[in-house]
Amino acid sequence: MNINQKIADELKVNDWQVQATVKLLNEGATVPFIARYRKEITGSLTDTDLRYLEERLAYLVELEERKHTILTTIEQQGKLTEVLKASIMAADNKARLEDLYLPYKPKRRTKAEIAKEAGLEPLANLLLNRPQLSPEQNAIKYLNPKQHIETIEQALEGARHILTEQFAEQADLLAQLRRTMWEHSVLVAELIKEKEAMGAKFSDYFDYREPLKKVPSHRALAVFRGQKENILRVHIALGDSETQSAIQQIAHWFNIHPAGHPGDAWLAETLNWAWKVKFKLKLEIDMMLQLKEAAETVAIKVFKDNLKHLLMAAPAGDHVVMGLDPGLRSGVKAVIVDGTGKLLTYTTIFPHVPKRAWAAALATLTQLCQQYAVRLVSIGNGTASRETDQLITELMATQGQLNLTKVTVSEAGASVYSASQVAANEFPHLDVTYRGAVSIARRLQDPLAELVKIDPKAIGVGQYQHDVNQIQLERSLHGLLEDCVNAIGADVNTASVPLLKSIAGLNETVAQNIVSYREANGPFKNRKELKKVPRLGEKTFQQAIGFLRIIGGDNPLDASAVHPEAYPLIEKIIQQTHQSIQGLMGNLQAIQQLKVEALVSAEYGLPTVVDVLEELKKPGRDPRPKFSMPKFKSGINTIEDLRPNLQLEGVVTNVTNFGAFIDIGVHQDGLVHISQMADQYISDPHKVLKVGQIVKVKVLEIDIARNRIQLSMKNSAPAPAASTAPATKGKAKPKPTSKNLTMGSHFGDTLANALKSK
Repeated sequence: MNINQKIADELKVNDWQVQATVKLLNEGATVPFIARYRKEITGSLTDTDLRYLEERLAYLVELEERKHTILTTIEQQGKLTEVLKASIMAADNKARLEDLYLPYKPKRRTKAEIAKEAGLEPLANLLLNRPQLSPEQNAIKYLNPKQHIETIEQALEGARHILTEQFAEQADLLAQLRRTMWEHSVLVAELIKEKEAMGAKFSDYFDYREPLKKVPSHRALAVFRGQKENILRVHIALGDSETQSAIQQIAHWFNIHPAGHPGDAWLAETLNWAWKVKFKLKLEIDMMLQLKEAAETVAIKVFKDNLKHLLMAAPAGDHVVMGLDPGLRSGVKAVIVDGTGKLLTYTTIFPHVPKRAWAAALATLTQLCQQYAVRLVSIGNGTASRETDQLITELMATQGQLNLTKVTVSEAGASVYSASQVAANEFPHLDVTYRGAVSIARRLQDPLAELVKIDPKAIGVGQYQHDVNQIQLERSLHGLLEDCVNAIGADVNTASVPLLKSIAGLNETVAQNIVSYREANGPFKNRKELKKVPRLGEKTFQQAIGFLRIIGGDNPLDASAVHPEAYPLIEKIIQQTHQSIQGLMGNLQAIQQLKVEALVSAEYGLPTVVDVLEELKKPGRDPRPKFSMPKFKSGINTIEDLRPNLQLEGVVTNVTNFGAFIDIGVHQDGLVHISQMADQYISDPHKVLKVGQIVKVKVLEIDIARNRIQLSMKNSAPAPAASTAPATKGKAKPKPTSKNLTMGSHFGDTLANALKSK
């Protein structure tokens, strides 16, 4: 089976779809571009399908290259048979391939090799195939003092090493034993002596045993971390009966059946020895690796799911925002940014301990809000967040004419941004402490545009993200970031370099060139003008232009997701409707009267026509949701204020396979275990909760010493969503309320899902 057919079978699509996609990828097309603008060619494969295809293609191509390297090596040794070649070519994963290669792989000089050089291989084969012979009597014939084989024991030991290596190099046998180990072995973790105090956070694993095949990813990664930190001793155990069964499998494989022969005892000892020194060690390493890889795959998916909901959280739009980075002794850093995120002013107030300049802080904030017409206040959720929230609550109560709305946002990664080169380039003369407040303000305006500037691993929505394969994690998160950015698009006249470089087809150099060009020549007036940007050639233009928006430019279509390739189709529609482009865009009645089939042609297939019409109905539509409103309970500011059975409202900050973490406004997230998420059985927390979702919870248990809060959602329901500031231009702004908001993520249909449903 060829690579394309294999991927097609895995995706349950036609071979031609995979073949066409591979051709596009090889020509330099990007996944977002293919998913959005080449549906006719791929048969409307989704971006999820395409990401999987891209990843599997890379793996299988690498596997094929490894196969040919191995075949060449074995052929050079003169040991390649047709049967072996067929087995190698049929290998469908790297583990199977390396098992087949093992007997032929150049290796250091082993004890088995030394024994063969001493002429003991015929003795080993004789004792294996003719157990009716006496091992001791036959070993006498192979004594060779020149090769340091001077005793019967030395001869038999050499023969045993040869058979042990021979046993352990059978690929099919190894695969069979792996299945046995996976089905019947147990993962064991134990505390290393005198490490109890140092490893208190691993106390759940001080005496831990669980069937290997049932170990969930979060427990596997926790155990591996405990081992890495030298707190836990970890191994895989197989029961006595299962061990004997595994040894019997080896015996059966080599037709070793005790029948009262003189050689039976020696062969039994050899089998036990082979299991102990070869099979058990290798299989345990393999099982540990298999468990770790499976756990990492799940952990990366968890990270991606959480990050996606965070990146696609509701934007406030182009409003003037005050950003507050709360602090105690260092004060609260306050900044004002305009609707484009430009910094207008900054200062520090000291309302909390030790200075307690509450009145002065209120006066300063009042003056700033009046001077810059602030309507939204973005408060970081770190240290002193609730105290700062109380400050703004009082400001809103005493200065009602300001008509303020306050929003609590996650400040995870803000400090990383502050010290980054991106921040230094944006604010070369601004103190690092104020850069974090700018990030907090901008996250309210457009979470995606701001979070792309931060390493995703610093955002803190992963599950043991620092313990997984970093290359695989980086590749996976890069693909997710690219998909999210391209689902929204970017305003080419305001987007930052980090945002632009995530647009399909663009890299950091071209993104920087775009920014430099607009700084030198003013805003882009149309999409064609982008062709003047250095290093933005025709191929790059084709890949990127559909995701780049020009608001208020020469052509209204340049602000939409319609690709310039389809502009002639729009001209045809204009002729049919007798409408101007301005009159057509957003004119639902006129568009619904069009006959879709009549617009389909050799140039524009049905998927393209449908997409274009949908874009005309809602040009520049944003798939992200609006704000939701959590109501943190008054007087509950610290973990000490909590008590069992207290009913609270909070926002989901992280979802894992074992539960979800909820911000209830006490500076320490509480955990809703999977068993406490609903009155019915829940198999996957991600099917119930999403990062940013507002939920009602009940306090079950408070452990102040360990700073842990156990929560329950049983007999509770997600809090009702409420909207505040608009997410897009041109809509009436609802009157802000005095309620505390958080950036919600009741994640609606993404653009990809919306397109898929058509």
